[in-house]
Amino acid sequence: MTSKELASAIHSILGAEEHINRIYHCMTRLRLVFDQEDSAADTERRKKIEALDGVIGTHSDGPELQIILGPGKAANVYDAFCALRQTEAAPKTAGESKPPFDGGRALHEKIRARNATPVKQFFRRIAGIFIPLIPAFIACGLISGILNVTLKTWPEMTASFWIQLAGIAGNVIFWSMNLFVGAQAAKAFGGTPILGGILGGLLSHPGLASVAMDGMAFTPGRGGVISVLLVAAFGAWLEQRLRRIIPEIFSLFLTPLLTFLIAGTFALLLIQPAGGLLSDLIGSSATAAVQHGGAITGFILGGAWLPMVMLGIHQTFTPIHAELLSRYGVTILLPILAMAGAGQVGASLAVYRRTKNAQLRKTISSALPVGILGVGEPLIYGVTLPLGRPFLAACIGGAFGGAVQAAFGVGAATLGISGLPLAAGTDHIAIYLLGLLTAYTAGFLACWIIGFDDPPEA
Repeated sequence: MTSKELASAIHSILGAEEHINRIYHCMTRLRLVFDQEDSAADTERRKKIEALDGVIGTHSDGPELQIILGPGKAANVYDAFCALRQTEAAPKTAGESKPPFDGGRALHEKIRARNATPVKQFFRRIAGIFIPLIPAFIACGLISGILNVTLKTWPEMTASFWIQLAGIAGNVIFWSMNLFVGAQAAKAFGGTPILGGILGGLLSHPGLASVAMDGMAFTPGRGGVISVLLVAAFGAWLEQRLRRIIPEIFSLFLTPLLTFLIAGTFALLLIQPAGGLLSDLIGSSATAAVQHGGAITGFILGGAWLPMVMLGIHQTFTPIHAELLSRYGVTILLPILAMAGAGQVGASLAVYRRTKNAQLRKTISSALPVGILGVGEPLIYGVTLPLGRPFLAACIGGAFGGAVQAAFGVGAATLGISGLPLAAGTDHIAIYLLGLLTAYTAGFLACWIIGFDDPPEA
């Protein structure tokens, strides 16, 4: 089914569209925001969508329905779906087939409801700031990874014009990240994006190095994205209050001027030093944990990642990854945590080999390819979590894979990808692949040994 056909089928299943308030997409999902939460959680409609060829699964989060399509396809279906909404040209019927195994649906909804706490929603908002930046991290990170392999193989190419140009291209995200993070953070907290962007740019301006106060020079970029998040949030808060008290006739020029002057002053004198301390703590703690804990740290993090996803606290790692990338050029945590998805693949392979449930086998066969590519939700909610013990086996696989990554200190120069594609963005491709294979094998063997209760045919 092509992207246009799939968009037409989804459009037809959803019916009247005036209740859809917003449509957008991320790397792997088409996201539809309804005016009522019940519309997003409609079980029958979700089953019909999941039965379509090309749909990996669905997930509801409050009034938002997320249709999991996989990397690349989500953007194409989004474009086609938006075109249909403009032309009202959706077909009257959509092809249907027997729905896939859905034993995890009720459990998934319970987890979603439990995770809808103010603290977790706050961290979800913080993580959402970085989602639009992921394509840039992927592009620059993969360029850096390929460049590292090239220079290790042919070190004499260091002086090459094209190699030097590739080095600049691979690092450009770090030169501009503060501006983008500032703009996205201001938008997330209700401010004007460009004001957040220039506040982020102020903190990283190279001219700060030549400015001193009481003999103490400023440090451009100190605090990294942590300082930028703090100043953008403060700037958005200040801007909202200034707009309430400044007469409309003067607001056009006074509000941005005062926002930038006041927030910028606070940023340089208070926020950046505080953000710098927090940034130093995050960077040194993560580095020390892996360097001194080694395989033990990797085993714990790799094994605990899937439960952290279930608890909704995994989003706290997104700004940590970004901060490590900003400080060191690589994040040593991502390769470790990516092993959880590899453990899922191994455990699901064992289930596929042993189950007699045709629909479960169908679900696994459709979800495994994207699982190998780093999209793990279909395997989590469609296979391992509803079956129970395979989820534990996946954690065991992730633990052993994480131990390998941490033992060798593998770092990733990118963000937003996982599984097999992440290998190209790491600084030790062979070791990363060894860890990936270890996670596959350990997850498979653990699931084979501890077994599972094979669900009967529906």
